[in-house]
Amino acid sequence: MPNSVVPRLGELDLPDRLAPTIPRFGTQLGVALLCAAGVEVSRVAVNAIAPGSAVFALIFPAIMLATLLARWQAGALTAAISIAYTFFVVYLPTASGRTPINPHLAVFAVGVSALLTIVLAETFRRAVRRAATERNRQIADRDLMLAEFEHRVKNNFAVVASMLDIQRRRAGDTPAGEALGAAMMRVDSIARAHRHLYRDGRGSEVNIKDYLEDLCATLSDALLLRGGVRLECDVDPAPIQRDHAVSIGLVVNELVTNAAKHAFEGRESGRVMVSWKRRPEGGWRLTVADDGVGIPPGPRPKRKDGGLGQRLIEAFAHQAGGTVTTDSDKAGTQVMMDVPD
Repeated sequence: MPNSVVPRLGELDLPDRLAPTIPRFGTQLGVALLCAAGVEVSRVAVNAIAPGSAVFALIFPAIMLATLLARWQAGALTAAISIAYTFFVVYLPTASGRTPINPHLAVFAVGVSALLTIVLAETFRRAVRRAATERNRQIADRDLMLAEFEHRVKNNFAVVASMLDIQRRRAGDTPAGEALGAAMMRVDSIARAHRHLYRDGRGSEVNIKDYLEDLCATLSDALLLRGGVRLECDVDPAPIQRDHAVSIGLVVNELVTNAAKHAFEGRESGRVMVSWKRRPEGGWRLTVADDGVGIPPGPRPKRKDGGLGQRLIEAFAHQAGGTVTTDSDKAGTQVMMDVPD
């Protein structure tokens, strides 16, 4: 029996699981009868191959199984039923007159062996139950600590975002105010990744579909993309490591912000599309595309942030293990980031 199966049998306490629908003793008696019947079925199968061999040997696995499933009482019942049936129905008719061994001495030896089997199986079962109880307690403590930690992290993000928002309002419509607003959006993107991490309950992974859809909805509201300019999101579900998900979200934040600010100059309508799709050759592709004016040919004009946004995109892509390519013409701009599995 595989090592992973035995501990699970030790944790499976049928009398507790079926009570009070079935009385505990009723469960133990039922398990004993089933195990004893299994002994006889197995003996018939073995006897067809090797008649008369190991008459009592098949009793011990049944005793151990009954004890692990329904405590020592079930093991004792299985032993009593199986030994009595085997002795009177199987052993005596075949051993009479053909062996010098005292039949009562044989039953005594089998009984002692059965008792030792019950003691060992019950000791193991109780040890497994204690370990399972301790494990469950540790899991409950860990979940409580994670919930407290998540609450504190969320509060810290909220405090940072509030401070940045206050400074942004004070700075007004200035380059400093714009930079503070961008920083606030980046903080919010990281906060959302952490919120999805704890909400999904996947440990260190984030469901990228829920995360990016939530992020796109927030960006649409924050960047005032209403009416003529639409932000659409088409994302396939995939579990992504937390750190990579944060980097991907920050890339989306930067690219959508850039498109909202620069892609539709002189226009009142447009479309920004965020997609996350599996690549045929393996890995994933993040695409942020717009149908704006495109990037004009020639040297790019120097922006107020000194190209910080582009450097952040490259840095975040590197953290996610991805590579970024840009394609732009008069029909719009498309930025793709390929990320390995």
